[in-house]
Amino acid sequence: MPSLFLSNPSSPSSSSDTPNDAVPSPSASSSSSSDMWNYLIVPILFYLSKDLSLAKAETSTPLLLPSQRRDNSSAETLSSASSCTTLDPKLYYRPVIGILSHPGDGASGRLNNDTNASYIAASYVKFVEAAGARVIPLIYNEPEEILFEKLELVNGVLFTGGWAKAGLYYEIAQKIFKKVLEKNDARDHFPLYAICLGFELLTMIISEDRNILESFSAADQASSLQFVKNINIEGTVFQRFPPDLLKKLGADCLVMQNHHYGISPERLRNNPNLSSFFKILTTSTDDNNEC
Repeated sequence: MPSLFLSNPSSPSSSSDTPNDAVPSPSASSSSSSDMWNYLIVPILFYLSKDLSLAKAETSTPLLLPSQRRDNSSAETLSSASSCTTLDPKLYYRPVIGILSHPGDGASGRLNNDTNASYIAASYVKFVEAAGARVIPLIYNEPEEILFEKLELVNGVLFTGGWAKAGLYYEIAQKIFKKVLEKNDARDHFPLYAICLGFELLTMIISEDRNILESFSAADQASSLQFVKNINIEGTVFQRFPPDLLKKLGADCLVMQNHHYGISPERLRNNPNLSSFFKILTTSTDDNNEC
């Protein structure tokens, strides 16, 4: 086929009465150009036709699943697929978590200054959803029969951060905690995850001392976590952390602290209710290097 591009089709013969430097007429030039394109179009169409036929042949090949193939690659594919982790039938992989709402609108009254308003910060919802769970809001000041009916529909509860430590909010948190204990005592695995204010509330409820908290200077502070020596993390929140992350948590400031109150290890150990209920896993120091 390349020879077609190189051939010179029907070139006009030289005439003795035509000067060598004569300029061909427009009609002669147009005719010659048209003939040249005829030869160019032929191979182009040929190659296009060839490419289209190849594409058609390729698409006509049936697509086979790995299990339908009989070559060695299918065996390798199947063996790698069989290495997937088998789901534990005893576990529920789509849990629903109840998050207790907090008094106010979360914006110092700029969004809603109604005294009955409550909110759940979006970060807590996203935190739960990022782990594959869904969320049901537990409105702290809704009728108790509705709140505790919701509590029967969830697989765990989250207490958020905030400021409310008294009144109805404290009482509802106390009742929810009591319900959580009842479920776990009945061998119904029902976790309660408490963050910031949530942990402060648990400390007050379990110790039966509303003045047990201590003041700390740890507002907007990044810190590390100091693991208690020889602590066993099996069955704790750190159980599934990779070893390199556990090491970094103890060496680098990866943890966000934003607290004004907390409890020192000494005070916790000196309270019989707290020391019998909790096992200290980690500690952190504040801006004054107090733990």
